[in-house]
Amino acid sequence: MIPEVGHYALILGFAFALLGGIVPVVGLIKKDSYLTRYAWPLSYGAFLFIAIAIALLAYSFATDDFSVAYIAHHSNTQLPLFFKIAAVWGGHEGSFLFWLFSLSGWAAAVAYCYRKRDEQFIARVLVTLAILTAVFSLFLLMVSNPFLRMLPAPLEGRDLNPMLQDVGLIFHPPMLYLGYVGFAVSFAFAIAALTTKDTTILWARWSRPWTGASWVLLTGGIALGSWWAYYELGWGGWWFWDPVENASLMPWLTGTALMHSLIITEHRKALTSWTLLLAIFTFSLSLLGTFIVRSGVLTSVHAFAVDPTRGVSLLAILGVLLIVSLVLFALNADRFTRPVKFGFLSKEATFLAGNSLLAVATLTILLGTFYPMVFQALDLGNISVGAPYFNTLFVPLSFLFFIFMGFGVLIRWHRVSTDDLITRALAPMSVSIVLGVAFSVWFERGINLIVCLSFITAIWISLTAIQAFYFRRTASRDRKLGLASLRSLAMVIAHCGVAVTIIGAALVSHYSVETSNKMGPGDALNLSGYQFSYRETELIIGPNYTAEQANIEVSKDGKFEAMILPQRRHYTVRTMNMSEPGIKWYWKGDIYITLAEKLNRTDYAVRIQYKPYVRWLWIGSIMMMLGGALAVFARFKLKATQLSEKEALVPATIVMWK
Repeated sequence: MIPEVGHYALILGFAFALLGGIVPVVGLIKKDSYLTRYAWPLSYGAFLFIAIAIALLAYSFATDDFSVAYIAHHSNTQLPLFFKIAAVWGGHEGSFLFWLFSLSGWAAAVAYCYRKRDEQFIARVLVTLAILTAVFSLFLLMVSNPFLRMLPAPLEGRDLNPMLQDVGLIFHPPMLYLGYVGFAVSFAFAIAALTTKDTTILWARWSRPWTGASWVLLTGGIALGSWWAYYELGWGGWWFWDPVENASLMPWLTGTALMHSLIITEHRKALTSWTLLLAIFTFSLSLLGTFIVRSGVLTSVHAFAVDPTRGVSLLAILGVLLIVSLVLFALNADRFTRPVKFGFLSKEATFLAGNSLLAVATLTILLGTFYPMVFQALDLGNISVGAPYFNTLFVPLSFLFFIFMGFGVLIRWHRVSTDDLITRALAPMSVSIVLGVAFSVWFERGINLIVCLSFITAIWISLTAIQAFYFRRTASRDRKLGLASLRSLAMVIAHCGVAVTIIGAALVSHYSVETSNKMGPGDALNLSGYQFSYRETELIIGPNYTAEQANIEVSKDGKFEAMILPQRRHYTVRTMNMSEPGIKWYWKGDIYITLAEKLNRTDYAVRIQYKPYVRWLWIGSIMMMLGGALAVFARFKLKATQLSEKEALVPATIVMWK
């Protein structure tokens, strides 16, 4: 009975979303404010019923209702309760229901936060979100219904994929989906701007906090996915250029460009066409990522489904969305084209150059990800595009972008003289070069070009951000940490987070060491100054698996450091073997041990790795999230304080995250 109620709630959510996409449009056409206002309660209603649907699906998981096909395929009575709840988004149907729940939640949040803003314009935003919610609700009901029954019901479920039985599953997919879907709000603001005749509406300002919030969540989702792959899959890496990883990186890159383009559009009324296109393509790339994960067109350990019917349906939705939005842009873009003069040495030009580099990097990843599929579709054979391609093209573009990041916070609006630019940039650039070379020599006992450039750019990004924040506080009459200073502080934290990530990526990529040996009780070996002694093998019985656990003692200079416990697990229901690595982490590196195949009665293939500064990757990501969240908070705080129009439009002279 509960699944039927959930199914009915999903149908009601679709009905509310459909009405939300029709009734306010009639009101807008007839200029009937009574009908237009229905956009708000209909948005709340769609979210309410979709929330009820996903809550009832979670309840059915918790009560082991294996008469529901989706639950029978992704759960088991022995599965711990928190994994049963997380299994709601552990497969195609449930993950898409959560995707839909996120979309309706963003729409309801926009409706609530902007209930007192321009009624006609916000109604257009809510209509766009309602149409998207209705389309994807229909897709879920027709093609991927998570409430379908399986009769007769099996006595036991197939269990959740062992790779997903991890705490990372609880947080990684929801955060990633919230980030993906959040860009639908940016898209909706862009469509509303294209369909209204009033070009004076402050749509860019209203869109910025939602874009920033989506970027923060997507950053967190990508970082959690990288962390999960590192400690769960047993390979010891943090980025594989996997198609699904690329699918999340592409909207993150264009979303980063969109955030900065919105700054120019808000303060200078420039690059508006850029901003509109970036909003359209960022959400389109989010949908493309959804297509990749759920169509089976590309092979990945992260893929949810291999059903071509679902893939074709999603591809059709993506195609229609792109065609409609680009036609709207083509018909209305001229209204947003206005001459704005700015010099070559100006903040506007720097942002434009940085955004162009992000766009080229996105195109590079897109081509590398889909080229093998197109090559195969044209019956030209099979071809593989791997890490060498992406690293060769993406890394140089990244370094160029990092250079513009530093200049972007130093240069003023409109125009700056060459002498002024040299004065501002000379000190941080000189210090960056000297310290970068010094650190590189210290680590390498020589010069490694990539490591040296990484240190230089990381220090450059940090120093320019700190210098901009310092001079802004010094020049301000009010030395208190007001909203403007809060946004400047957000920029500093986010940019320093990028710098920390750069250093972590460079050092772990170039200085990781490893060894693979046959080991059993009594064996020992050395690596990077550490001694590893295999003490014993234990048999472990888990809730839904059995495991062989190696107890490996780690010492350094004869002193005990840690006992690392890698496991090789066997999941009986899925009949799968999984290696659960043992990790001892330090601030300057990780000791990473994987227990692989059993070679004889007592010995295993053991892989031991030392990963220097790998944690800095995720520390940097946390800093980026913190900076972004602080900037979003400042934007909403600005709205709450209701600053005058004159105050709100004063442009930041030296910061990117105004």
